[in-house]
Amino acid sequence: MSAGAVLWYVIRGHRRDLVASSLLLMGHQAAEALVPVMIGVVIDQAVSGGDASSMIAWIAALAGLFVCLSMAYRWGDRFGERALESSAHDLRVRLARRVLDPSGGTEADRLPGELVSIATADTAQAAAMHFVVAMTAGALAALVVAAVILFRVSVPLGLLVLVGLPPLLGLLQLLAKPLVRRSGVEQAGAARAAGVAADLFTGLRVVKGLHAEEAAVDRYRSASQGSLRATLSAARVEGAHEGLTAALTGAFLALVALVGGRLAAAGTISVGDLVAAVGLTQFLIGPFSRIGYAAAELARSYASARRVAEVLGAPPAVRGGRAPLPSPTTGALRLRDVSAACLRGLSLEVAPGELVGVVAPDAAEAAALLDCLARAADPDAGRIELDGVPLDALALDDARGAVLVAAHDADLFEGTLTDNIRAGNRDPALVDAAMAAACADEVAATLPDGVRTRLTERGRSLSGGQRQRVALARALTANPPVLVLHDPTTAVDVATEARIAAGLRALRVGRTTLIVTTSPALLAATDRVVVIEHGTLAAQGRHAELVHRDERYRTTVLS
Repeated sequence: MSAGAVLWYVIRGHRRDLVASSLLLMGHQAAEALVPVMIGVVIDQAVSGGDASSMIAWIAALAGLFVCLSMAYRWGDRFGERALESSAHDLRVRLARRVLDPSGGTEADRLPGELVSIATADTAQAAAMHFVVAMTAGALAALVVAAVILFRVSVPLGLLVLVGLPPLLGLLQLLAKPLVRRSGVEQAGAARAAGVAADLFTGLRVVKGLHAEEAAVDRYRSASQGSLRATLSAARVEGAHEGLTAALTGAFLALVALVGGRLAAAGTISVGDLVAAVGLTQFLIGPFSRIGYAAAELARSYASARRVAEVLGAPPAVRGGRAPLPSPTTGALRLRDVSAACLRGLSLEVAPGELVGVVAPDAAEAAALLDCLARAADPDAGRIELDGVPLDALALDDARGAVLVAAHDADLFEGTLTDNIRAGNRDPALVDAAMAAACADEVAATLPDGVRTRLTERGRSLSGGQRQRVALARALTANPPVLVLHDPTTAVDVATEARIAAGLRALRVGRTTLIVTTSPALLAATDRVVVIEHGTLAAQGRHAELVHRDERYRTTVLS
């Protein structure tokens, strides 16, 4: 995926509106070029002492020309705006599909806020390619019509414009190249600053709780100052580009006016022709300026398109297979010599319906295991099997639906409490049972409208413990063959944690469950506990047995 491919996608998707806009704006600009010519004709009629009816006819024709060019601009702008907004929408949808694609990969080295900036600001700027094309078409039409008229008025004037125009346009494009580079740096810096800001606002409560406001401000200030430096650098280049464009076009127009004035003084052209030539010279400032502006806009659109292309063309983090999901899925899970990140040949078997606790003193080892089970990353070596079928041979949606990994920091969504919990499951009995097992029914009892209470964005109206219980209830409601929970009770009190442990065991009877945790209450409710150290299986047994015989385990879970 390249920036050029993105811009071509933008243009091709709504080419009919673009063509209509370009033709209408070309007509508008051609009519604008005819205005000084018709004024010159009226002046010649007055100077020559022609009849009044002829002069009135020319004035009426001039008025009709103004009506035509006004309507052409109005409808040309309307078609252009529709093409621009529609293309921006299409590009946003395509970008959203890629970001939400199960294969992942777009979030690598990008903050969520940065992706939002690309999906909003950069898609809009890339779609402005419609504006560039239509504006350039109109400006070129004006220049061609003006050159033809000048050629008919005087061959030297026509030759001057026709010969001098192409090199001038080429020079303007050459001057725009530094702006392309600076615009890319500017937009990348702005997106980075927006990403840092969104990241900090999301964790504002945590930042305040840690009294880390000053460090957070320093972090944003650093990103913002980098963005400011890039913006000022791009602004200097853009200012220099606009200044040089104005200087070059002004010098060229002055030359045209000088030649036209000398021809009029020599009597080669009439007074009306002189007025037309001077009017066209003045008129040409507009098309030349628009061409220079279009070049700068093209530079910005290209830089934005390149950023969009980087997201659309990001390689997938994982790839799915085509093997069918075992039917029925019993939930037998097997890890065969799995090596990934800090895991080193980890082998583990979980029987169907077994409730297993996983203790990993090193958080990085727990994260690597969870990523592999969630198909967020594939093992470097070894494989994971579900009912004897390699997990990476299944389609991504099938694999993640069968082995559901409920993250520790699961987000809630704006909507009612029930909407957040049922997650597409329409079985009210299962929803109620899941809420009871996760003690989320106690959360509902404290809310003003119970389960119909609407939550604010990301569930911030709830406490940390309440959010955890609601997220756990949502995971239980999904009722997958294999459920993997990561520290689901770190923000709840001990008594509630004990009730959740009992509820989990009762609700997940016959369904395979792994709980990655160091909570004694949860581990005590499991059938078996496995300990992962140095990337491999270090110990396993009942929680009580491990507490009694393994000092390292006892220190990890009881301290």
